[in-house]
Amino acid sequence: MLKRGCGNINRWIEFIKRSKYKMPGLTSFANGLLRDIKAVKNGINMPWSNGAVEGHVNRIKSIKRQMYGRASFDLLRKKVILSQTG
Repeated sequence: MLKRGCGNINRWIEFIKRSKYKMPGLTSFANGLLRDIKAVKNGINMPWSNGAVEGHVNRIKSIKRQMYGRASFDLLRKKVILSQTG
């Protein structure tokens, strides 16, 4: 069962590609969507999300950037474990 809007994405991509206004950022974005259109449509249609995982990855990378060059892996590991908020 397709959710509403999934068919619109193809129309939007075609609109951007055929637009008389040159919008390189949107054109590049539309081309990127086309490269993996199946994943984009699954992201629209499926009830699952990897948002929580991406949030944790973002948090860990942020901690790593803060500590860059300052400590060993053991200290980084402890800081990541102790910084969990839920």
